[in-house]
Amino acid sequence: MRFLHCSDVHMTADYPSLPMRPLGWRRWLAMFEQTVGGRRKAYARAPATLATIAQDARRWGVDHFILSGDVTQYALEPEFVLARQALGELAEDPGRCTIIPGNHDVFTPGSHRSGRFARHFGQLLHSDLPEHQREGAFPFVRLVGRDAAVVGLLSARVPVVPGIASGFIGAEQLEGLAAVVADPRLEGRALLVVVHHAPFTPGGGADHPLHRLRDAKALIRLLRGPRFAVLHGHIHHRYHLPATAERPHVFCAGSSTQAGREGYWIIEVKEGLVVGGRQHVPGGPHTPAAAEAHA
Repeated sequence: MRFLHCSDVHMTADYPSLPMRPLGWRRWLAMFEQTVGGRRKAYARAPATLATIAQDARRWGVDHFILSGDVTQYALEPEFVLARQALGELAEDPGRCTIIPGNHDVFTPGSHRSGRFARHFGQLLHSDLPEHQREGAFPFVRLVGRDAAVVGLLSARVPVVPGIASGFIGAEQLEGLAAVVADPRLEGRALLVVVHHAPFTPGGGADHPLHRLRDAKALIRLLRGPRFAVLHGHIHHRYHLPATAERPHVFCAGSSTQAGREGYWIIEVKEGLVVGGRQHVPGGPHTPAAAEAHA
């Protein structure tokens, strides 16, 4: 079985053309990142790149498409619309597609209160095992074929101020995930657990305090060995940490639409185990864009 994993696609509205007052102070502060930080230029072609990645999912004949958060730049309505348009019919079918929110998709209290992410992607929060849901829709479980299941977790929280980008899953969702892992109906299936924040950096350590997944250790304790994989984004570098007896596979999709760093993972599952993955560039030939990364 094949899974396409991308992340941090950051659809970006035309901020200079928008009235400043409705944007709010959080986005005003973030405009420095857009201009001086170069984000506006880096994601100018993000909608076209995401559309190409969606087309690649069909070309590769993948069994399931996964986007692990940060669909938008700063959670504006036009940015969610751009993402839906780029993904097309793929975003209509929970049997083929999983998308979870990232911290940029709940960038303001207003975007969170209004349920902006769910308004555009709530159809993908359906669970095949709803009895395990604990915090709203999460964790949700998607059964894929006979050999795999995708589990969606929520780690994205509204930041107190821009620049604080840490997240947490929370005790309720972790208890639900433990129930998923122990569910006999999932015996013999690989579990691909999708969360936005990174449990490990490329070197295998913890992320810095303002950016990290705060309950990463509790997550990893539940998922050990090659039956499990954690798929995440948040760190804009693509890497793979192979499974050991003490941890699952960890795949970071980086920022799949960032200019000069475009790409995604094709992850392979066989007989209930995650057997590896290869990086690919959007629209590229059906050969690996690079050897499997381990750091």
